[in-house]
Amino acid sequence: MPIKVLFVCHGNICRSPMAEFVMKDMVEKEGLSEEFVIESAATTTEEIWNGVGNPVYPPARKKLLENGIDPGDKRARLAVRSDYDRYDLIIGMDTENMYDMKRIFGGDPDGKLSLLMDYTDEKGRGVADPWYTRDFESTWRDVEKGCTALLKILTDQRS
Repeated sequence: MPIKVLFVCHGNICRSPMAEFVMKDMVEKEGLSEEFVIESAATTTEEIWNGVGNPVYPPARKKLLENGIDPGDKRARLAVRSDYDRYDLIIGMDTENMYDMKRIFGGDPDGKLSLLMDYTDEKGRGVADPWYTRDFESTWRDVEKGCTALLKILTDQRS
């Protein structure tokens, strides 16, 4: 049975899709694609209009492509209450996302919610938000560090 991971951020156009596609790339390179389901979602509808989500934000898409990762036609989608039962891990990018995830999912009775940086030596810290800083390189480094640590923990648990 695959491990199902949902990455979550405010709009699902920068940080969470970066995490989704970085993690998918890492899993594929390790030959573990069949062992994981990896997706991303938003805590708000700010990037979703008439039921259609915006594509990955161009600077985030550019950063992924610079690193050989193509996010394809990914579009923002809203996290919904039923996602809680559908995924094994639901990983937010910052403490505001964590607050919103608990609201959306009605709490965290099964302990599925965490922050991406909690898997690193920087527990409790949010992934740098490029929406305001325009610093997509810092976001890339945080996402890569978090996903690397997460994948190591998950593969160690499976062995």
